[in-house]
Amino acid sequence: MKKPLFLFIILSVAGGLFSSQTIAQSIKGAWRSQQPNNSIASLIVADDYLMIASYSILNKYFDRTEGGPFTMLGDQMTYTTEFNTNDTARINKSVVFTVIRKDSILTLRGEDEELVWMLVDDAKEKPMAGTWHITGRAKDGMGEMMEIHQTGTRKTLKILSGTRFQWAAIDPAVKGFYGTGGGTYDIKNGEYTEHIQFFSRDRFRVGADLSFDWKLVDGKWDHSGKSSKGDPIHEVWEKIE
Repeated sequence: MKKPLFLFIILSVAGGLFSSQTIAQSIKGAWRSQQPNNSIASLIVADDYLMIASYSILNKYFDRTEGGPFTMLGDQMTYTTEFNTNDTARINKSVVFTVIRKDSILTLRGEDEELVWMLVDDAKEKPMAGTWHITGRAKDGMGEMMEIHQTGTRKTLKILSGTRFQWAAIDPAVKGFYGTGGGTYDIKNGEYTEHIQFFSRDRFRVGADLSFDWKLVDGKWDHSGKSSKGDPIHEVWEKIE
């Protein structure tokens, strides 16, 4: 029986090295694979979390996404799905995979299929690389900064490599998915800019650039500017340790 596309993407990210710590470092970064119909499969691995998306920039088409935390032991990856737009039955279930990496090429060797993936960036010496969650938001985007304390299971996460980003609004407890978007980013002259390559809520946002005033102080990412809708925003994000 043919396995889902995303299963193979996940399998392909872990490196075939010799210790849990070394492997965890080796897979950190961004990866991609060209898919049929001019679509792209993008994977971002940061610390102990990963997100995957399939989309077409040319057609401004968002296909699907999934993600969740993982652990490594030797060449074994245990991945737990927190969201999956293609198959909600996989949410909150863990699967163990064996994978192989050689330099910048990631090869999955399965029972009946082999797929190859290419490294985009390894996120080395990039302070923004990691998994972030929102901890503060200014009222109406301009007023007093209010702390956000997560009391339930719904959450908004943003994962960054050295060059790529993806955010997702999810609730694993109820298998809820409320939107995602992603693409590339850069930081120049105190300005953080996102170049949108996919957006599940509005395909016409693809190709847009969003720029924010940016600073990173004591591990807190403070950014302000305008949302994709043009509304003012001022938020604080912190890495998930």
